Amino acid sequence: MMKLPTLKKFNYAMALQWIIFLPVILPLCLVFGALQGAVNMMGTMAQRMMLDIES
Repeated sequence: MMKLPTLKKFNYAMALQWIIFLPVILPLCLVFGALQGAVNMMGTMAQRMMLDIES
């Protein structure tokens, strides 16, 4: 019979840190992800433009 994993003691300090910092971290991640996507798209568009212009 498989043993169920025992529940660890709940870390309230870590939970409090996540609750405090998640509203700060999440928008930063969204903004930087959007910026990175825009930069990558610009690079892809520039490469396609160069290929179209050369041919």
